[in-house]
Amino acid sequence: MSRVACGIVCACVTMWPAPMRAQPADLRQRVEAYVSANQRAIVAELVELLSIPNAGGDGDGIAKNAEFLRRMLEGRGFGAEVLQTTGNPLVFGDLRVPGATRTLLIYSHYDGQPVNPADWKQPSPFSPLLRDGRMEDGGREVPGLGGLDRFEPDWRLYARSASDDKSPIVALCAALDALTASGLKPTSNLKVILDGEEEAGSPSLVPAIGRYRSKFSADAMLILDGPVHPSGKPTLVFGARGIVTFTLKVYGPKFALHSGHYGNWVPNPATRLAQLLATFKDDDGRVLVDGFYAGIDPLRPEEQQMLDAVPDDPAQLKALFGISVPENSQRTLQESLQVPSFNIRGLSSAFVGEGARTIIPDSAEAEIDVRLVKETPALAMLEKIRAHIRKQGYHVVSTDPDDATRARYAKIVKMTTSESGTNAYRTSPLLPVSQQLSGALQQVFGEPPVRIRTSGGTVPIAPFIDALGFPAISVPIVNFDNNQHGENENLRLGHFFRGIAIIAGALQM
Repeated sequence: MSRVACGIVCACVTMWPAPMRAQPADLRQRVEAYVSANQRAIVAELVELLSIPNAGGDGDGIAKNAEFLRRMLEGRGFGAEVLQTTGNPLVFGDLRVPGATRTLLIYSHYDGQPVNPADWKQPSPFSPLLRDGRMEDGGREVPGLGGLDRFEPDWRLYARSASDDKSPIVALCAALDALTASGLKPTSNLKVILDGEEEAGSPSLVPAIGRYRSKFSADAMLILDGPVHPSGKPTLVFGARGIVTFTLKVYGPKFALHSGHYGNWVPNPATRLAQLLATFKDDDGRVLVDGFYAGIDPLRPEEQQMLDAVPDDPAQLKALFGISVPENSQRTLQESLQVPSFNIRGLSSAFVGEGARTIIPDSAEAEIDVRLVKETPALAMLEKIRAHIRKQGYHVVSTDPDDATRARYAKIVKMTTSESGTNAYRTSPLLPVSQQLSGALQQVFGEPPVRIRTSGGTVPIAPFIDALGFPAISVPIVNFDNNQHGENENLRLGHFFRGIAIIAGALQM
């Protein structure tokens, strides 16, 4: 830990007496004043953490990250330890607040996506670089990062995991520092779990429950991950869609044939695949698989009101994406996220462009992803899709067909999936903890937060949430245009500094 960061941390560590709440407006004012006065120390701690390589397969870098984070939590009064798992370790912290009647488990992750340094516009993805704006908009480097005392809101810090997901960890620590400096404290007991394998699907997280279940016990979980709504307003996300992926391969002749000699006689697998895929959706985007939407009840009035309140800008999105109308013009974006989707994510058969040939291909393949909602579990959905394919007259196999199979069946498709999928999770926004959290942020910021019932993406910790069995709500803080998972990942510092106040408000709910 840097000398500057360590100094500010040590100055803020105190004993935690009974919970005290600040007046909401006063809380925001206090936290923002603290952040303004301590920008250099806060950013220095983030820069130091970002400078430690964190690709999931880098055992040495992962170990260094885990120890650094353990010390960060310990410096804020947590009982902190590194928990060994079957894979990368978890970092765990436990902070008891006398008089608190609720325990929050706060989740974040410290591993990052792999990097290709040649594609980063800086010496190294782990040498944070400051720019005065978004690089794609002409943002220029701001020199002297280590010696700056003030940072403009539109400045951006470029480094791997700047937004996904190290900055929320530092923001959590800064929020605790700000509360302490103001003579305040969380109103809940806090447990923190920092995952070292999220970008690989968190394979060791659920198995760790059997070993550490008592440590993970809580009343609710706050997830510090993901971007805020594009409007930039404080955002709460109450769920995430699941996913299951599979490949469909339709077979033609055993080898490619001349289209002039055999066209109109030998079946073309690319045509058949296109015809098969066309049976999955109607012109309005409704999936035609029997039971695809089974169990999904109409939204309650208060849930519909929540969706309607999300400040999406359809015209702006259509202009950005270059489309004239959405797939279903009767449904808003938020309404579209409340039901499962069927997406063709890739197609392949023979050759195109300069390599195109006058042949009948030997096969055609499609890669499919199905986004799931809480009412549509992955394994059941796969069975419904298999049944739909059989209904179209196809013999479904799991391996390439032999000659006997080819001779017996006119239409053959291989359906393969490499995994069982990830189910969705969703916490009711009507639960007391959901309403308390939303109300706390509304009081702090003077307007209701954007409340997302279900995000379109999938989070690998959904099985962890299901296994623990208590409510989980995401509290994102970073900018949506952060290039996460790609090259030149970045964090807008205005979002980061405000995120500290968002987290402080959540801790004082």
